[in-house]
Amino acid sequence: MTLPFELDEAVRHLCACDQQMKGLIAELRPFQIDLQNNHSPYEVLIRAICYQSITRKAAATIYGRIIALGENGHPPPPEKMSKLPTSTLRKAGLSAAKAASMKDLVKKAAAGIVPTHKEALKLSDEELVKRLISVRGIGAWTVEMFLIFRLGRPDVLPVHDLGVKKGWSVAYGKKHMPTPKELLKFGERWRPYRTVASWYMWRAFERAGYAFTKKIRVRKRRRSKPSKRGGARRNSYGRAVSRTSRNSPANPRS
Repeated sequence: MTLPFELDEAVRHLCACDQQMKGLIAELRPFQIDLQNNHSPYEVLIRAICYQSITRKAAATIYGRIIALGENGHPPPPEKMSKLPTSTLRKAGLSAAKAASMKDLVKKAAAGIVPTHKEALKLSDEELVKRLISVRGIGAWTVEMFLIFRLGRPDVLPVHDLGVKKGWSVAYGKKHMPTPKELLKFGERWRPYRTVASWYMWRAFERAGYAFTKKIRVRKRRRSKPSKRGGARRNSYGRAVSRTSRNSPANPRS
């Protein structure tokens, strides 16, 4: 499947707006993603639920069992999945939480909230994110990966992705990872081709290697000094709080 945007134009734009990016593009292999459009959003989310928070080997086994419940290498369609008892999903290896997510996905697919692949092609990135994260257990990152690797959307920036954040730190010579807010602000220069920029952040992360990137940490927040004006510090109820209590278990900010 061909990209739904002009890659040459994306590269020209990024090279013109960002000299560091221009260097990366010259040094690294050309942008390439293998768009996989043979699965519907419903099927993509089934796989995502199976693969959450466990090893790939264990996830592949569970996913294979779910596929076996369907036909022709596809998971059961919503109408069939809705009739499967939760015990069947648990027997396949899903946790109680994941089984509940699967049932919610089926409900949202039947209601038309989770679109078909053909419908997804016509929806904006924002609308797809809004719809798909309404499914229990599905977060923005999962939807962003769907937008990039299934639909080939050109302007997606996964600001919570560890590889993108650490890749940015490598590419721009920073010792700490950017916050999602900082990365989002920085990435404005890459619009409307933030997907391509993100891909090069991943490549920068890979090239640097684990030994180097493991040293890149989250920036520690500076603690603000308590104000000397106005006397004692007070809590939300107006009561005086001793300064030694700020890290006590009773303090919600600890």
